[in-house]
Amino acid sequence: MKIKPLSDHILVEPVKPEEKTRSGILLPDTAEKDKPEQGTVLAAGSGRKTSKGAIPLEVKAGDKIIYKSGYGAEKVEVGDKECVIIKEEDVLAILE
Repeated sequence: MKIKPLSDHILVEPVKPEEKTRSGILLPDTAEKDKPEQGTVLAAGSGRKTSKGAIPLEVKAGDKIIYKSGYGAEKVEVGDKECVIIKEEDVLAILE
């Protein structure tokens, strides 16, 4: 199945968080749930539409990003991958 996000939505494949620290301490599932997440952009919409035209997105497929997790993210399955669809405003940074 192929997904094409609309307007200012972005399809992201989240990076799995580490299950233990560098020193070997195992982290429970409830640890740091409010922390921003990282992921790879799989697809991006055409941009936000305004009365003056479309404003293109700053992110593109292949970008590695840090984004706000939580309420606004919609979980979807693409093939065998668990992904999320978020709005561009939830992207905090592009990793270079």
